[in-house]
Amino acid sequence: MKISDDIHNYYEKLVVQHFAMGKFDDKYDVDFIADLTCVVLNQLPTRYIRHEVDMAFYLPPSERFDMETKVKKAIAKALEFMDANKISN
Repeated sequence: MKISDDIHNYYEKLVVQHFAMGKFDDKYDVDFIADLTCVVLNQLPTRYIRHEVDMAFYLPPSERFDMETKVKKAIAKALEFMDANKISN
């Protein structure tokens, strides 16, 4: 078993999905997005999974909504932090 291949933090997927929906690739360069990802994920709890299907079948909708809300807030806070600290994009 390789942890990097078999196990991952589900919040990583949610953050990437929000970046895609917000078209962050069009707004920011790769280095800025990498820094932003670190700042965002450091604000969030971890939720390790092996298979996406586990989340699809076993995650109640209320918990999914809570996770989405946490991601949105963490992204907004990270963007504000990076802007306030003049981390360029």
